[in-house]
Amino acid sequence: MHKRDLSLGSQTLSIETGRLAKQADGAVIVRMGDTMVLVTACHSSSPREGIDFLPLTVDYREYTYASGRIPGGFFKREGKAAEKEILTSRLIDRPIRPLFPSGWRFDTQIIALLMSADTENDADVLAITGASAALAISELPFEKTVAGVRVGMVNNEYVIN
Repeated sequence: MHKRDLSLGSQTLSIETGRLAKQADGAVIVRMGDTMVLVTACHSSSPREGIDFLPLTVDYREYTYASGRIPGGFFKREGKAAEKEILTSRLIDRPIRPLFPSGWRFDTQIIALLMSADTENDADVLAITGASAALAISELPFEKTVAGVRVGMVNNEYVIN
């Protein structure tokens, strides 16, 4: 198990690997405060023939149990992806897709799963950073890394996350 902490503004960003999802090509847990996201990266063992595009699937999910709510009543299971989950999946996909080498035809999948949530830290920026970290530690040919932060302005001063 490996863990690195990074001071980011007044918070600590923690990236940990080796604890969960050991069968994935790359898996990290990214934590800030009480918000924790598990991000995995996997690829197929052989390239897909007859295609001229990058077969990349990115899926981000926020289940209600992450915030301590268990759905009751008629709809006990989670339904289709919410709009925020779709937009976060796109936020992960857009900066990562051009960093794969030209001609990469292996089916590649990045899954980001919100494990726990607090009211202070959004998980979408953690998922972007986690996707890049999971790809970087995997055997996939992913040389560069990206990270995500949310920037705001409070009293004419920039504030991160």
